[in-house]
Amino acid sequence: MYIERDIIMKLKKFIAPLLVGVLAFAIAGCGTNTNQSSQTPKEIKIGATAGPHAQVAEAVAKEAQKQGINLKVVEFSDYVTPDKALADGDIQLNAYQHVPFMENFNKQNGSDLVAIGKTILMPMGLYSNSVHSAQDVPNGAIVAIPNDPTNGGRGLALLAKAGLITLKDGVGFKATVADITSNPKNLQIQELEAAQLPRSLDDVAVAAIPMNYVQSAGLNVEKQGFFLEPKDEPLAVMILAVRSQDKDNETYKKIADIYKSDAIKQFINDTFKGSITSAN
Repeated sequence: MYIERDIIMKLKKFIAPLLVGVLAFAIAGCGTNTNQSSQTPKEIKIGATAGPHAQVAEAVAKEAQKQGINLKVVEFSDYVTPDKALADGDIQLNAYQHVPFMENFNKQNGSDLVAIGKTILMPMGLYSNSVHSAQDVPNGAIVAIPNDPTNGGRGLALLAKAGLITLKDGVGFKATVADITSNPKNLQIQELEAAQLPRSLDDVAVAAIPMNYVQSAGLNVEKQGFFLEPKDEPLAVMILAVRSQDKDNETYKKIADIYKSDAIKQFINDTFKGSITSAN
């Protein structure tokens, strides 16, 4: 009898912690689900710069509505604010940049934005109202490039690929004006905000312009563009970004999947006629 009682007491001591552990796990699981739900607002906001990014995002929002997802497009006019808004939690996603730009923003601001998908291909190009080839660029000409670090370096790399300048070995898109090792035409490099580049064409001989601003400004790629990045250039691949804590959010993953859909690919083809294509 005493032996049985002793066995029962020992079993209770053994089982009780297990029950507490199971209960704690169940509560934690419920808490995780609740947090996940609270992280997905009823109205999800996606930031995009004016032009193609915003146009495609609007098309994605219409497709998302069919799946019961309320996606609102918030339009921005510059390259910095969309990432700040995302990092601050004012929007839940953004679609306007490539990975190096995002990584540079993270480094400069101590943020942790990540890519959860690809959106469109946006090659940068050299544009002019007066020049039709790299050989035609006059000596001493003013050439404008974006003033943000990654796209500025990208513009310099494009000038190098066109044979207009030479850069230090290995600098790639991280190049700065100080990395120019040869400038046979004595080009004057002027750094401007990317959104201002299309308007600068009346004042400069050549401008290195990202495709979204080419489209939003109504520039003619065939007539005004004389040297473009190849469409498989990694820096031409635009991404869908979120905060790192949201990278596994199922609703946001569905939005990334919509960018891959046939409906969005068709919209991109019909709207941009090949100057911009799907990255998926």
